[in-house]
Amino acid sequence: MSTTVAKNGVHIATSMREAAAMLADLGEAGEAIAGGTWIMRAPDRDVPAHRQYVVLKHVPELFGVSVADSVDIGAMTTHTELGGIEAGPALSGIRQAARESAFPQVRNVATVGGNIRAIGFAEADLVPAMLAARARLELTSPTGTSEEDIGDYLATRHSRPAGELIGRVRVPAPKGRASAFERLTVRATGEYPIVNVAVSVDIDDSVVRDARIAVGSVEPVAKLCVSASQALIGHRLGDSAAVDAAGVEAAGELTSREGLDAPGWYRLAVLPALIRRAIARIDLSSA
Repeated sequence: MSTTVAKNGVHIATSMREAAAMLADLGEAGEAIAGGTWIMRAPDRDVPAHRQYVVLKHVPELFGVSVADSVDIGAMTTHTELGGIEAGPALSGIRQAARESAFPQVRNVATVGGNIRAIGFAEADLVPAMLAARARLELTSPTGTSEEDIGDYLATRHSRPAGELIGRVRVPAPKGRASAFERLTVRATGEYPIVNVAVSVDIDDSVVRDARIAVGSVEPVAKLCVSASQALIGHRLGDSAAVDAAGVEAAGELTSREGLDAPGWYRLAVLPALIRRAIARIDLSSA
């Protein structure tokens, strides 16, 4: 069956394979649409609208969440659904990010895959949470299916293969891992964050054996702060000196963007406090 589509319009896909083929046929004129929250803001971002859209809401492979040794999340899972999943402390940071992002009306339709895929969206809340949680993406393109670390994907979003789609997100949830998320806005919840921070730690005998601190909304793309993460390793999670060192290291690893919401220097100035608050939210009781 041919997957060639017309030159104008909205096209309904019913499988991952069909959606990937449609997008490949459309090329630069086409875009996948899920919740549509980022696409609707294209005029505000001075981005021209695409002429063709491939609708994903009828693709069954993109839905559902399963919880086992890892948590498997369909890319069409909404922020509201993600915030309500029953999973262990390894997923706490992701749940918190999903619950605290944007407004309820947006959370009800904005999707996991769309948040990760949104190029130019420095403030995306799920991205640092997924990055800290070691998420891996299942990707489908016209040539097949593959899996990739989210950090590698973020670094190459501008040059992904034609027709590629995020199908599922897999987050490992081993025993002893816990996480948390924090964000800072100008005035109130619901706004885009000036800074958002996610922290994931592996605890053994009350000591941090591994850590990942990811920061969003400071640079154009969320970043894993390696030196800041290493500052926590070998210490108890509540060690104030180690936590303070992590904040200083994180600020030194980032080159802050300027914005109408906040100047670059301010993002870096508040970052240590956000890291401290995120670490204080980590619940080790069930890790």
